[in-house]
Amino acid sequence: MAAARWLGAAAGLGGRFCCTMLKDHNLTTQHSFHQLVQKKPFLPSAAWHNAVRSMFIQTQDTPNPNSLKFIPGKEVLESRTMEFSTPAAAFCSPLARQLFKIEGVKSIFFGPDFITITKESEDLDWNLLKPDIYATIMDFFASGLPVVTEEAPRTDTAASEEDDEVVLMIKELLDTRIRPTVQEDGGDVIYKGFEDGIVQLKLQGSCTSCPSSIITLKNGIQNMLQFYIPEVEGVEQVVDNDDDVEKEANST
Repeated sequence: MAAARWLGAAAGLGGRFCCTMLKDHNLTTQHSFHQLVQKKPFLPSAAWHNAVRSMFIQTQDTPNPNSLKFIPGKEVLESRTMEFSTPAAAFCSPLARQLFKIEGVKSIFFGPDFITITKESEDLDWNLLKPDIYATIMDFFASGLPVVTEEAPRTDTAASEEDDEVVLMIKELLDTRIRPTVQEDGGDVIYKGFEDGIVQLKLQGSCTSCPSSIITLKNGIQNMLQFYIPEVEGVEQVVDNDDDVEKEANST
């Protein structure tokens, strides 16, 4: 993702704000939401088809080389998202528990219609992991079990009665302009709080361990929020580790 894309959107150029501003302000080239460098031309997503199970699963690269987006062609979590960073966190998801049984799977993220799998290291070959992941996803959807149980916690940015005008504006921008584009790259950004001019956010999915996550916050989300909401002075990433929250300051 590039700062120019966000600034272009903030200036009202229209269209997706992951388009790079080129000479004479012509929006002609699209790049990844997370990267300034030009990516390789998009190729048709790899797919796995099993006639017996009648399911077609597409895969899509993400800006994070250790994360891969799996698109089963079926609804996963409607309009919400959930992240499972450890097997213990998957207590409320039968599907996540099964995926964690695959050797090499580090974390799992569910989007509205996709599943992002993050592997433990770059040394692991996706070609070795994909067959087990395909089979697990297909078998699960064939079982008819729910993706998550009723005890699953909510992690959305829905407005509440306690939100003031500034917080409501922050949440609206996140939901309408920022989160949809982050989700296209297999991740998400969750609102965690607003204090002393600093917006506290948590990156999920492919964004969690992405090398360009700081660029995502600084040149992307922060610039967008500051353009529309003068009260925002910066953004701060919140990282959950064993139920303790530590913050990595990225504000100016």
